[in-house]
Amino acid sequence: KSYDAYGISLNLQQLIFDFGKTWDQTKIQNYNRQASDYQLQSTINEITFGVKQAYYGVLVAKRNMDVAQESVDSCQKHLDQAMGFYQVGTRAKFDVTKAEVDLSNAKLKLIQAQNSYRVAMVTLNNAMGLVEAPEYTLEDNLSYQKYEVGFEEALKQAYNNRPDLLALLSQEKAAKKSVELAGLGYLPTLTGNADYKWQGQEFPLADSWDVGAVLSWPLFNGFLTKNQVDENKYNLNVVKANQALLKQSILLEVRQAFLNLQAAEEGIPYAQLVVKQAQENLDLANGRYAAGIGNPVELSDAELAYSNAKYAESQALYNYKIAQASLEKAMGVK
Repeated sequence: KSYDAYGISLNLQQLIFDFGKTWDQTKIQNYNRQASDYQLQSTINEITFGVKQAYYGVLVAKRNMDVAQESVDSCQKHLDQAMGFYQVGTRAKFDVTKAEVDLSNAKLKLIQAQNSYRVAMVTLNNAMGLVEAPEYTLEDNLSYQKYEVGFEEALKQAYNNRPDLLALLSQEKAAKKSVELAGLGYLPTLTGNADYKWQGQEFPLADSWDVGAVLSWPLFNGFLTKNQVDENKYNLNVVKANQALLKQSILLEVRQAFLNLQAAEEGIPYAQLVVKQAQENLDLANGRYAAGIGNPVELSDAELAYSNAKYAESQALYNYKIAQASLEKAMGVK
């Protein structure tokens, strides 16, 4: 003979006390999230540095292109002068052919400079993540402005601000909490239970309830807890070792960037002086040739020296800007 029985039950469980296990797990997750945020910031800093490099690369390429165009215009003027002198019989044919050679070389350099500028623009767009970018111009701030920071201050800022180092510090905190959490595996867990039931063979069902607590204490788990503690201690030591290595790397990076900044700063006044001297020399050569006492080789050399001086000045300013950007990246400056 069979009977129909009906039953409904509601069970509630609540962790009452676990000696800080849940709290430690929460802290570990928070520290890991912080480490991820710092790693993201480190990636952003690298991208920012790449954009700065590309940006200043465009500026120096534009200046070099302008110098190349100026050289073409100057060589064209020299050719016109030589042709005029030759036609009236005051200069030899050599002056004309020399001016033609100089003009052709100048045009070749202009083509190369124009291509370098286009490549620099493509590089900048790529650094900014622009697949298809409209035509745009950049503000030329390739000028010298002294960056005021001492080596000790730069190193201090690097140790305080570098996101990759801060990420390791957060990982160290998480690793310490992981060691603590693994050690709590030796301790019990207290859980509360509550049941409410409706059961019977006919309706209305009879109800009943009970409340209790369960204390779970691991007696032996095959040394699992000990091995987990040892593993997390090892992971903690690895994180500390990585910190020491990174600090050495940061020290080297800051020192190199600082020295590069000093060298670039020292070179700028000389580069600017050479431009001034080359300009004076070119003016004298132009005057001498126009007066009929100079020669085309002298004029060509003066023009080349002036162009090279302008290139060197732009490169010196570029080197300073890149050295400053490198130092800022090494310091963790956003």
